[in-house]
Amino acid sequence: MLGEGIIKGMAETARNFFGSFVSKERLITVEYPEQRIPTFENARVFPFLVYDGADWEAGLRCVACQICEKECPPKCIYIEKSKEKKPDYAGKLQIYPAKFDIDVSVCMSCQICVEVCPFEAIKMNTEFELATDDRFGGLLLDRQKLARSNEYYHSIHPTEAAEVDARLAEEKAKVEAKAKAAAEAAAAKAAAAAQAKPTDTASPKTDTPKSGTPQSGGEGA
Repeated sequence: MLGEGIIKGMAETARNFFGSFVSKERLITVEYPEQRIPTFENARVFPFLVYDGADWEAGLRCVACQICEKECPPKCIYIEKSKEKKPDYAGKLQIYPAKFDIDVSVCMSCQICVEVCPFEAIKMNTEFELATDDRFGGLLLDRQKLARSNEYYHSIHPTEAAEVDARLAEEKAKVEAKAKAAAEAAAAKAAAAAQAKPTDTASPKTDTPKSGTPQSGGEGA
């Protein structure tokens, strides 16, 4: 029927409008900013960097692999690697980002950086109130402005964050078990080598008389 889609759309609009007077479920608008609707868990706006512990700089999960920088479609991510290394969540020495900038005025919130990150270091934020009168510097976020704690990550994406923590804990346990097994194998090898080493104790030297040689003492008359 001609115009059937228009009629269905108008009926849905009328149902929401009149239903909003009797049901909160139909109240789809609020008086923002005095009233706010909680964001959905899978909502995404712009990326942020996750860190563990209390120190954002020491706890950053990012190891400056630059995969997100290379895969970013609008090229809004800029990373500089450090010259030294620091231990990551598994205790392995890794390079970290000396510089990590994201231009959110260019970012299109595609989440590709999150999908390609192998270290669970970059996630999507739900914060959208980023208006500023500084057109350039105010929308260029450095690593300190991007850093958010793992607790914050749990507060906005609890299901996803719990899965990530479980996966990271499993990987860390595997690394620790492998290191422990290697240490035990090295200790066993060293102990076996110590037992197999010949002793240097010298046996006492005794003089045995040769056959046909007269014994000491006088000859009987």
